Amino acid sequence: MKKYFYIIIVLFFASKVLSHTVDYKSISKIEMDILRNGEKIGYSNYYFKHDGDKMEVKNNTEFEVKLLGVKLFSIKSVAIEKYVNDKLVFFKSNTLQNNKKKYVNLKLNENSNELIIDGSSFKGKANIKNLIGNWWNSKILSVNSQISPLSGSVKKQTVILLKKENIIIDSKSYETLHYKLKSKDESLPDDKKLDFDIWLDTREGFIVKVAYERLGTWEYILKKVE
Repeated sequence: MKKYFYIIIVLFFASKVLSHTVDYKSISKIEMDILRNGEKIGYSNYYFKHDGDKMEVKNNTEFEVKLLGVKLFSIKSVAIEKYVNDKLVFFKSNTLQNNKKKYVNLKLNENSNELIIDGSSFKGKANIKNLIGNWWNSKILSVNSQISPLSGSVKKQTVILLKKENIIIDSKSYETLHYKLKSKDESLPDDKKLDFDIWLDTREGFIVKVAYERLGTWEYILKKVE
């Protein structure tokens, strides 16, 4: 009985957190460190610009993995998102992944109310309920699919609340909800699957940590919000 009561309390708490919209109008920057096997290898930083009902988010992501001085894996990516009244109307990214170019050009077709995507791995239409798969936006935990910020592919997802959990980041304690975000299609190749553990700060509504396994343990850790 206590177990079911705890589950009900956590689910109620989660619904309250996810229904709370972070006031991004007061945010100018979100910085995240990228770690692999506990070692910092790069960053993913988001810069916010506000103009009335419009919001623009610029992202710079860069990391590099080396072994014995030899580069094994690297990404350099720049992107820009534009919103009007909290609705995605534009996204553009250019990425160099292991010297391979990837891109996304996305815009809202206001007549059909659809997202038109021209990406390096997908070209077509998508429902406006999709979000760009970036870690600044906690709404990623409340949608059924996301758009890859690197290639434009649309991926259906399932999100499961695991538990309420206190975690420590840089000596600071966070009260969080721990989620598992996975691809709905289990038949996808491992390198195409979504499989993330995500920790959401229950007080402020920000994602404070993301972790996944792929040739090592990767983590995106919230460093600073301004």
